[in-house]
Amino acid sequence: MPESRMRLVVTGDDFGYCARRNQGLVECFLSGGITTVSLLVNGSAAAQAAELANRHSIPIGLHANLSEGAPVCPALLRSSLVDHRGHFHGKMGFRHRLERGNICLSQVETELRAQVRRFSELTGHLPQHMDGHQHVHVLPGVRLVFAQVLSDFRICFTRVPVEPGLHSCPWVPPPLRTFYSQVERDARDAIPVFQKHALRWPDVYLGLTTMGQHMSLSSLQRALSHGLEGGGGGPGERPLSAELMVHPGYPSLPREGGCGDGPDDFSQSPDRQHELGVLSDPALGLLYQRLGVRLCSFRDLTQGST
Repeated sequence: MPESRMRLVVTGDDFGYCARRNQGLVECFLSGGITTVSLLVNGSAAAQAAELANRHSIPIGLHANLSEGAPVCPALLRSSLVDHRGHFHGKMGFRHRLERGNICLSQVETELRAQVRRFSELTGHLPQHMDGHQHVHVLPGVRLVFAQVLSDFRICFTRVPVEPGLHSCPWVPPPLRTFYSQVERDARDAIPVFQKHALRWPDVYLGLTTMGQHMSLSSLQRALSHGLEGGGGGPGERPLSAELMVHPGYPSLPREGGCGDGPDDFSQSPDRQHELGVLSDPALGLLYQRLGVRLCSFRDLTQGST
């Protein structure tokens, strides 16, 4: 077997979104396709997800959500974070309001703390890691309170979504590439903030170029190869650490699931099940072996420096 060049955490996002998502994520974990999950505590099936994680000993973290569905904190159902229905403003709506100064950051902090507490109520423990649904955790201002919350709860691992090889990827459409480029700029600006609070994250982040229909053995090989080219992980060196963000599951049924608004188009599409199939394919395990990639969880990364 080749020398280990990369320790890879494969994180299944959106656990708790709906029962069909939960089913697919559990199947993917049991087949060896993912190594950890991120829980949406305001998801319609969050309680079921927490029970399943406990039953199957699935490492689990918090997918902090400020953009989809309703807040966990009842006092924020009338706040700058929500619209007239008491629902978050959406992926772009939240960003636009934040840019205009119409989001109260103290309310963001209150909601993030409420979500950590809800996570603990559901699972019986603190998150092993904490990232942001739709990458809200690296946004200006938000990253400051996000880092403080993680520091206060002693949650050491987060996500910095800067993917090597993204800008040379031909299949990412221009509008999505523009959004991803802004996510990367925000993520780079978040690094000093996260460092100040002694947060940790893997050396390499992957997943933007392999989402949904774009996931395949060849696209995963491309992403992993770009990650390995970034430095480290060579003969005699410590393995790189990396996180691969994925979204496997079964398509949500109309009007079933979500975080209060019902399931979105991506969740009802066949893309989720496509990811499940690719991640569960034994050929992917052979690819990992060939590249010297060893799967692990965030807890395993605490055994060494990242």
